[in-house]
Amino acid sequence: MHKSIEVDEKIFQDAVKFYGTNLNIPPLASKIYAYLIFDFEKVGITFDEFVEVLSASKSSVSTSISLLLNSQLIVDHNKIDERKRYFFINDEHMKIRFEKILQKLQDELKLLDDLNNFRKVHDEHYNEKLSIYKALLNKNISNIQESINKL
Repeated sequence: MHKSIEVDEKIFQDAVKFYGTNLNIPPLASKIYAYLIFDFEKVGITFDEFVEVLSASKSSVSTSISLLLNSQLIVDHNKIDERKRYFFINDEHMKIRFEKILQKLQDELKLLDDLNNFRKVHDEHYNEKLSIYKALLNKNISNIQESINKL
């Protein structure tokens, strides 16, 4: 089998490391995701190509693909005249990623408010730092929300 896409090995390795860490996915799922990034022309990558190119077992590739599909990081399509499924990066991946970041920031802001309301000791120095930190969170929330709306 031949590769259906061209991959730069150094960029691929950097992408595997980056997405593995930032998306909190296992190494093989990160390799699959990074490999799909190189599918610039959206030809789609088959299951068999992942198995061959990544030298992984079918069960491991299947598990990783399921994880990526469930995380909405990738999508699959069947061509009308073929049985094979083709996998692609989800076009909404940026929006999904930033929505998750936004939710984490909002959760942190709520937690800080809850903790501060529960706090029995009042410290002006702490309150000033907390206020600065919350302002930063709110500014980032606003910027990310604006970007999500544009995506």
